[in-house]
Amino acid sequence: MPDGNTTARRVRRLTALAYVAPAGLVYAGFALWPAVHTAYLSFLHWDGISAATPAGLSNYRSVFTDPAIGPALWHAIVLIVFFAVIPCAIGLLLTALLQGGVRGMTGFRIVFFLPQVLPMVAVGITWRWLYADDGLVNQALRAVGLGGITRAWLGDYNFALIALGLIGTWAMSGLCMVLFLAGAQKIDISLYEAVALDGGGAVRRFFTVTLPALRGEITIASVITTIAALASFDLAFVTTNGGPVNRTTVPGLLVYRLAFNESDIGRAAALAVVLTIVVIVFVTAIRRLTRERP
Repeated sequence: MPDGNTTARRVRRLTALAYVAPAGLVYAGFALWPAVHTAYLSFLHWDGISAATPAGLSNYRSVFTDPAIGPALWHAIVLIVFFAVIPCAIGLLLTALLQGGVRGMTGFRIVFFLPQVLPMVAVGITWRWLYADDGLVNQALRAVGLGGITRAWLGDYNFALIALGLIGTWAMSGLCMVLFLAGAQKIDISLYEAVALDGGGAVRRFFTVTLPALRGEITIASVITTIAALASFDLAFVTTNGGPVNRTTVPGLLVYRLAFNESDIGRAAALAVVLTIVVIVFVTAIRRLTRERP
């Protein structure tokens, strides 16, 4: 017969499950089940209307032999530099500059974090106007005497991917800065005082105290921004739709085209599964590289 302590533990466990159950059901219904169903569809030939037929591994073979997949994956990897590496570097730099406390810190955070509040579709449309031949970017270049380098940036084969990546840099830098500033606030001030007593300046304090203490925040920022780069469908779709000449095509855009333009749901699902695996591989690598060594 269970004693009082065992009964109390069971009650606490059931109470905890009761609180978690609603969120768990929502997550299972809107995240887990769609993922499982997508994996199921990847083994079928289906146009979204007629009856589906078994496909075996043919959809996956088609994905890995499609000549468009390699360039699209490479474009996504290039975007990681603009969505993750550069924003994290900018966020660390801004944290180092603002950490000491400046007037109007709340205003700085709001301004830099604002792109995260805006829908990425709205961001893409706005930057498409800014990058246009008569947009503000070219107007600013002409105003400072650099009219010779102006162009329709998103329509230029050599600069379209870079221009798209810089939008991601603008959008993600504020997120990284806010995460790093929040992490820096939990650092014990006595650590900085010890470095100062040892004769260390601002640069040494940052690299010996701040940077190691932000390991967790750097991991979170890197994971979020890397996923945004690998799954950057909305921004590419709104700004360039993969052009010019597929120069800015990313895997998410190929999934959309296969599903809605070519009505090949099976191949689209297979590519989505492959993209998910790629995201998991990158996230796992980031977590291993940034984890604290014993």
